[in-house]
Amino acid sequence: MQSFSLLSRLWQYLLAFLLIASITAIFFVLRDVLDTTLVALLYLIPLGLITALWGLGPGITSAVITFFTFNYFFIRPYYTFTVHRPADVVILVVFLVVAVVISQLVGRAQAGLAAATAREREATQLYELSTALTGLHDDHAIAQILARQVHAVARGEYVELNVTGTRSFAFHFPETDRPTRPTDLTVPIESARGLLGEIRLWRTAPAVSAGERRLFQTFASQGALALERAWLAQAESRAQVLEESDRLKSAILSSVSHELRTPLSTIKAAASSLRGREVGWDSPARAELIAAIDDEADHLNLLVGNLLDMSRIESGALKPKREWNILSEIVGSVLTRMKYLAEGHQIRVEVPESLPLLPVDYVQMEQVFTNLVSNSLKYAPAKTLVCIRARVEDESIHVQVSNQGPQIPSEDLERIFDKFYRIAAADRVTGTGLGLSICKGIVEAHDGRIWAENLPDGLAFNFTLPVAWDGVKPPQLPMDTEAE
Repeated sequence: MQSFSLLSRLWQYLLAFLLIASITAIFFVLRDVLDTTLVALLYLIPLGLITALWGLGPGITSAVITFFTFNYFFIRPYYTFTVHRPADVVILVVFLVVAVVISQLVGRAQAGLAAATAREREATQLYELSTALTGLHDDHAIAQILARQVHAVARGEYVELNVTGTRSFAFHFPETDRPTRPTDLTVPIESARGLLGEIRLWRTAPAVSAGERRLFQTFASQGALALERAWLAQAESRAQVLEESDRLKSAILSSVSHELRTPLSTIKAAASSLRGREVGWDSPARAELIAAIDDEADHLNLLVGNLLDMSRIESGALKPKREWNILSEIVGSVLTRMKYLAEGHQIRVEVPESLPLLPVDYVQMEQVFTNLVSNSLKYAPAKTLVCIRARVEDESIHVQVSNQGPQIPSEDLERIFDKFYRIAAADRVTGTGLGLSICKGIVEAHDGRIWAENLPDGLAFNFTLPVAWDGVKPPQLPMDTEAE
């Protein structure tokens, strides 16, 4: 590598010498028609060109060679270094001084231009790296971009980036075996909190310059800032998740404790009355107390089922056990179980028995209808209508559960399916705020869609379920035939 650099420099000096020799030959042919002062001025042109092309060293060397050449070939007496006239001595001295000064000025200009170009290139490379790292919150992506940028700028053979600490990992580029020889450059990735890692570079040629070392150190500083920013963002995200989890835990404990206490109090009071013989066995109040115990037990069962379903939805364990089912039977089963809760309302069912079979989990779809009907009964005024409709729509079944309760602001129609989100009549209606969220989880697990909409006289919950299951059309129900 050093021999290559030395050979390149020698070649530059040789080219400078050949150029001066060629110019001297031309001037020698024209010596009789050219004035001595003019020859001295013309010699300055190739000197400036040499310095501009090959640097200050060849320029100064060419100036010295030109001084002796000018004296030997163009100052009388020719072919000697003797100078007889004082004017010629002045010309030689001035020529040497001017040649050296011009070489230095051109050399400095070239060096300044090269430095400016290098600074511009470094600024561009730093800007590209900063732009690539902006907004990244993944430390592996940051390490990958940093290693690739170092490899591209250094034109290196191999780059390895190691990140140390609790999240230690390594990234190398390209995807080849690491060279067995020692690294040509190792740059630490440091921040105020200490050593975060290091960049290791292998490069065959040329040697890493001081400017490149400074540039790669700046790269490492940019990488350290990006890694710290990513780790801080991840820590903030975890803190927000924990805060939200704590908030939800507090909300569910508050809601569930209140929701559990009400039916338990009713069950306890009814059971105590029956046990204490305050109500005779033949008294009409006995049937009412038993019905209250049964209803409140169903309420508790619904509450616990909602909590378990929400836990399965969040953990991804809610897997529908699909079978071909009749939708009207599912609706009928739900309404039979809820007949005491629905006594204060009018229930209308418009679910044709001719609807195709649906590939659904029977129990989970019961839960969907139970929650939607229960929500409608809670918020709709007494004696109003709750209607359940279903129809075929393209390749799916469209189900609507409507009520004549208060409408919901349009900006809240999507949010009512969020956990614990309650708006209308929240101060007078009990509940955990999980029912609609569970409906959404179950419907989406069945590849369906659920939404709410305001009607002119109330509110409706809609959901769709696909008729086909894994591309299989529903089987046809057997037709009833009369006995012959």
